[in-house]
Amino acid sequence: MKVLVGLSGGVDSSTAALILKQQGHEVIGATMSIWGKDGMALKTGHKNACYGPDEVEDIEEARKIAKQLDIPYYVFNCVEQYEKIVLENFKSEYIQGRTPNPCVWCNALVKFGALPLMAKENGLEFDKFATGHYARVEKGENGRFLLKRGLAPHKDQSYFLYRLKQDQLKNILLPLGTYTKEEIRKIAKENGLDVAEKPDSQDFYDGDYNELLGIKAKEGNIVDTNGKILGTHKGIWNYTIGQRKGIGVSSSEPLYVLSLNKDTNEVVVGPADKTFKKSLTATNFNWIAFDYLKEEIKAQAKIRSTQEPVNVIAKPLPDGKIEVIFDDLQKSIAIGQSVVLYNEDIVLGGGVIDSSAC
Repeated sequence: MKVLVGLSGGVDSSTAALILKQQGHEVIGATMSIWGKDGMALKTGHKNACYGPDEVEDIEEARKIAKQLDIPYYVFNCVEQYEKIVLENFKSEYIQGRTPNPCVWCNALVKFGALPLMAKENGLEFDKFATGHYARVEKGENGRFLLKRGLAPHKDQSYFLYRLKQDQLKNILLPLGTYTKEEIRKIAKENGLDVAEKPDSQDFYDGDYNELLGIKAKEGNIVDTNGKILGTHKGIWNYTIGQRKGIGVSSSEPLYVLSLNKDTNEVVVGPADKTFKKSLTATNFNWIAFDYLKEEIKAQAKIRSTQEPVNVIAKPLPDGKIEVIFDDLQKSIAIGQSVVLYNEDIVLGGGVIDSSAC
């Protein structure tokens, strides 16, 4: 089978290509070039991020890996798609005081979308597209393709793939879904891959978001839950729900960001117990296990990638949104982040959080 592997220059995608070749597949390597800010000088470091000027180094690493594995290698310019799909969405959400999740949109629409499409448009022939994500894809009894959690819970990346469609799932391979990170590094080392000890990317971007997006300061007030002014800020987008450090006000008790009001341009802060919520609503849901949610169901949910799934009740609302009610109170539900629903290890679907309630 011919398999196109998305190579990032890291240990995961490199080892995915290695494993597929060892399995007898005809492997082709491809990298999407997404950094289009030539000449932009960053004020902070930019290493260990998937978006930044050091992309050129990652491409060179990927090129070396391809040569080491003796596979063809191509680089495709996806700058325009990335900026329109990922960065514009990120900026729109960010300036409204929401906490966007660029990796989710990048995966669904660029990495698993624009990249393989561009490869085909440029004459590459392949049967499947593969990446180094720690998740699994299986065909269910009803014929639908299912996205499942990786077998190593602490490394599971299914949360970031919940927006994949059926026509994408049926055409992808995720060879790392049954491995732990330690096992992958061991395989890479045993096979002499130069990236065996390369650190993981920690964020999508490691610089100043204001600088990246061209956003100017917009001063406003920091207030408590009674509206008392405690200080000032330079933009609600510099804060996120649940944040404690770097708020910029002094208090006899620890204060946390409770909400961000774009209409009044206020950052509302309060004590830790005010950060806990019982429910949320989410919009723009993408269902994988079925076409749509017909009725209330019991499930498990994650509101952040590193969280273990917790028990919930999910039910459809008349306006098309989904309400998720938690068995136990959840801390710091960030508007703009994703909620992903599971049935044990099967991803049911996910959406974008747009409100939370006690």
